[in-house]
Amino acid sequence: MEFDRYWADYTARLRTALGSLDLGAVESVARTLDAARREGRQVFTCGNGASAALASHFAADLAKTASRGAHKFRAISLADNVSLITAWANDTAYQEVFSRQLANFVHEGDVLVAISCSGNSDNIVAALAAAREAGGRTVGLLGFDGGRARPLVDHVIWCSDNHYGIVEDVHFVVCHVIASFLAREPAEPTD
Repeated sequence: MEFDRYWADYTARLRTALGSLDLGAVESVARTLDAARREGRQVFTCGNGASAALASHFAADLAKTASRGAHKFRAISLADNVSLITAWANDTAYQEVFSRQLANFVHEGDVLVAISCSGNSDNIVAALAAAREAGGRTVGLLGFDGGRARPLVDHVIWCSDNHYGIVEDVHFVVCHVIASFLAREPAEPTD
């Protein structure tokens, strides 16, 4: 296949995936995160591979771009502490690298944003279960069919495509739109 044809096919598929998103679900996640900011709650993010990189990026965007004045995001990526991740993976199991961190930090009302293309990673499922057990609110940026993570999230942004690149691209755009929206949105309700 010629490169220009491949490009056209890929970007058309990406446009279709973006166009099929439930914008109400995206707004619901943005409002949930804004409420966490106003309440002084912690926001945790996690993911594996490219989703780990996005979890880190999204936490940084919330903590920097979307924070201003008295209302700042307390956002941190559970994928960023390599020493802690490798310690838990070595001493227990890789499936516990996020849930064990949450056991130390999550409180009732905090928010976990779990990013996963398949929704079937054991460590993502365990993290969502740990957050829910502690009374945290859960958000899933998921792809494919949503996997085992889907029933564990209070708010889901779902990309129904089954191509890792497309799902990752959609998740990246969603995170940038939410952070940009929250940077402009008043931190206090205006009604």
